[in-house]
Amino acid sequence: MKAIAGHRERKKQRTREQIVESAFALFRERGFQATTVADIAAAADIAPRTFFAYFPSKEAVVFYDFDGLFGSLKETVESRPDGETAIDALRRWLELSMPAHHDESPDEQLRRRMCLDEPQLAAHQQHLIAGLEEILRVGIARDLGQPPDALQPRLVAAAAVAAFKAIEHDGAGDKTKSMALFDETLVFLRGGVAALQARA
Repeated sequence: MKAIAGHRERKKQRTREQIVESAFALFRERGFQATTVADIAAAADIAPRTFFAYFPSKEAVVFYDFDGLFGSLKETVESRPDGETAIDALRRWLELSMPAHHDESPDEQLRRRMCLDEPQLAAHQQHLIAGLEEILRVGIARDLGQPPDALQPRLVAAAAVAAFKAIEHDGAGDKTKSMALFDETLVFLRGGVAALQARA
């Protein structure tokens, strides 16, 4: 039974990868707007309904890796040891999850360009980043001993996400530079959290 389940999971993973590869090839050739879900399904040799078993929308394919990344961040923040803040957990997650390469992959470059050119993709990206902010807000609230919807956790989480976005832009593709930039922001973020804890 385990062998059958393992084979099934590998097949699902291959299908998902084929959908992503087909989608990005079409986006590169035709552009995002001119590519339909039916086009992607045909290129991946699957039925359109099979596409929706893997992705809820065409936009979701563009950000195919975000669910896994944010899921690992959520686990890192929630399972952090005593004495480690949510901000420090974010840094540890970045260190572990960020590739060491210095050049973005062609798909990452294409995604960046499409987000600049397509308002609906930019909006979808902002929606996903809001999920990142929520993960941090809950963790920071725990650090401060406050409810997640309190003003102070929201402010610190928003500052952390703003730093994350700036680093993604300024240090894109360069892990060493990105981590150095984030370490600079940590001074500010840790100071803010410490000041808020002192007032509590």
